[in-house]
Amino acid sequence: MPEPVETSSPDGVDYGWVMQTTFVATIIVGAPLVAVLSTTATLPTWADRAEFAIRVAAPVWLVTSLVVFAYAKRKRT
Repeated sequence: MPEPVETSSPDGVDYGWVMQTTFVATIIVGAPLVAVLSTTATLPTWADRAEFAIRVAAPVWLVTSLVVFAYAKRKRT
């Protein structure tokens, strides 16, 4: 009998949980942060707005993913 799709047997950290949690936490933290920081920037075109959002959101995503991974690794051990 094949193993159900919704189960996994990760070695160490559950990367699915890390990715999902990073996604949700980045939206919760990143969206308000980008909105607040955008009030101090001059963003006349949609291209400027998109570039600004990417420049601000990328570091937020990176930091969030590292924090979530460290949390998952510490809780696993």
